[in-house]
Amino acid sequence: MVRKAAKFVIQGSVQGIFFRQFIKEKAELLELKGFTRNLTDGNVEIIVEGDGEKIQTFGNMLKEGPEHASVRNIQFEERKWNGEFKDFKILRF
Repeated sequence: MVRKAAKFVIQGSVQGIFFRQFIKEKAELLELKGFTRNLTDGNVEIIVEGDGEKIQTFGNMLKEGPEHASVRNIQFEERKWNGEFKDFKILRF
């Protein structure tokens, strides 16, 4: 396993439609750790750590999104893995 970390910012109609719950379920399915949160600009931010291939699979899953979601763009940034997360959480404002 190649440990990696990444940041995703999802743009589109992605708030108020259970997108963060969708993200949490997919992250847990792939055994990824980290968090997701709504941003004040209407986007959703995700920080994940785990196996590099699983992060890539996760990114592909984000393109689909849950029902009623309309993903317009996904920003991706590779980050340094540091093992700071023990699970995957939905953060509130």
